[in-house]
Amino acid sequence: MRAAVSQDAVVIVPGIMGSRLVETATGRELWGLRDPRWYVSAWSSGAAMTALRLTEDERNGRVGRVTATGLLRFPAFAPVLAGFEPYTKLVDGVRGVVADSAAILEFGYDWRLPVADNAIRLAEAANRHLERWRANPRHAEARAVQPDGRSAQLVLVAHSMGGLLVRALSLIPGATANVRASVTLGTPFEGAAKAAVMLNDGRDAPITLPRRRLRDLARTLPGVHDLLPTYRCVDDGDDVRRLEPSDVERLGGDYDLAVASRDRHTDAPLPGHRALMGVEQPTVQSLTLKDGVVEPRYHTFRVNSDGTLVRDESGGLVRVAGSGDGTVPRNSAELETASPLAQQHGALARTAEAVDFVRAVITGRDPHAARLGDGDFGMDVPDVVQPDCAWTLTVTGVDSPRDAVCSVVDTATGAVDQPPLHRRSGAIQAAVTVPAPGLYRVSVAGGGGSPVTQLVLAADG
Repeated sequence: MRAAVSQDAVVIVPGIMGSRLVETATGRELWGLRDPRWYVSAWSSGAAMTALRLTEDERNGRVGRVTATGLLRFPAFAPVLAGFEPYTKLVDGVRGVVADSAAILEFGYDWRLPVADNAIRLAEAANRHLERWRANPRHAEARAVQPDGRSAQLVLVAHSMGGLLVRALSLIPGATANVRASVTLGTPFEGAAKAAVMLNDGRDAPITLPRRRLRDLARTLPGVHDLLPTYRCVDDGDDVRRLEPSDVERLGGDYDLAVASRDRHTDAPLPGHRALMGVEQPTVQSLTLKDGVVEPRYHTFRVNSDGTLVRDESGGLVRVAGSGDGTVPRNSAELETASPLAQQHGALARTAEAVDFVRAVITGRDPHAARLGDGDFGMDVPDVVQPDCAWTLTVTGVDSPRDAVCSVVDTATGAVDQPPLHRRSGAIQAAVTVPAPGLYRVSVAGGGGSPVTQLVLAADG
C-alpha cells in the first residue's frame, strides 16, 4: 500500500525573527544561535543587537550586508514577542507527505526588511524551486500515480509574518500562477497591537533593559513597522480609531516607515487559502496613547453590520474581552474562516495539530474550519523575569488546579521543574522561580491536545 504523498513542491516561509541571519562578509552569526544563553547576553548588553539594526545604506535599498541562511533550528527569544520555536518539527512533518526532500524549500529571509521586498525574493525563489522539482526524476514518479497525472504546483506554508509575504505575492504579476494552496499559521493579516508596544519604551515592564534593547532595534526595521495594526485599535475613550503614522512617531517609531507600511498594505486574497489561528491566550487587542506612552489593553470592541461600533444604552462603547495566540489577536488572524487551536504564537507551528493541518492541505485533504486539539487552555506569563525571584504563571480555561500540569524546562540543560498550581484570588496560578539566567520553556498540559507553550527569558535586571 502506497503512503499518501503529494507530487507538489512545498515552500516553508517562517515568521519575523524565524530565519537565521549571518554577516555576509565574515559569516558571523547574528541571529538564531544554538546556545540559548546568547539571548541573555544579547538583550542585556545590547552589543549583539547593534549589528542587526538597519543601516542607512540598507534603508536606501543597498542590501547584502546580512544574509539569511535558513529557518530557525534552535529556540530564539525577543522581549515582548517572547519566544520563537524552531521549525524542525514542521519540516519533518512535511517531509513525510512529499515525494522527496528535494520537493521542500525552506525559505529563509532577512526579516528586518520590508515585507514587499521579501515577497519579491519569495516569488523568485519559489518559481526556481518549482522548476528544479519538476525536473527531478522523483517528481515524474510521484506524478505518474496521481489522479490525472498533473504536474507539480506550489503549496506555500507560512507562519506569522511569512503569511504577509504570501499575501504580497498577489501584487507581483504572475507570482501566484503556479500556487495550488497556501497555508497560514497565526498570520497577523491586520497587524498586531504588540508591534506598537515593541516600538514604545516599555516603561510598564518590571525589567526594562531587554525591552529597551528591542525598542532601539525595532525602530530601525521596516519589517517591524509592517506588523503595526491596521484595524481600529486606539481607544480614545468615546471612539476607537486606527493607528496613524503620526501616532507611531510619537510613541517612538519611524514616521516614514509607518507611512510606507500603510501604503503597501493589501487586502488581496491568498490562493487556495487555509488558515490556522491560535486562540484562548490573553492577547493585547487595543491601545491607549497618552503623552507618547502606549498602554496595552486586552479588550476589543463589537462592530455592527454597517461598520459602526456597538454602544450601550447610555451611548458608551461596549468593550469585551478578546483573545488570540498571545501576540496576534483573533480578529487579525481570521482573514476568512480559520481553524482555531488553543496555543501561543511562537509554538503554534511546531504543534502536532498544526503539522497535521499542513499535511492535510499538501495531500489534498481539506481540514478547513475544524476544531483542533482538546481543551481551551490559556497561559499568561511575563516575557522577561529575574533569576531567583518568584513570578506568577496564570492558567485560564480550567476550573481546578487539578485540571492542568505546569512544566518549566531549562532549554540549555534540560532540567525540569513542575511548580504546583493553586487557586489564588479566583485565578489558577503557580509561583515560579528559575535558578539562573537562561531561556526557559514554560508549558501547561492537560487533556488530549498539545501543551500550551511559551519561552521566557531570565536575565539579571
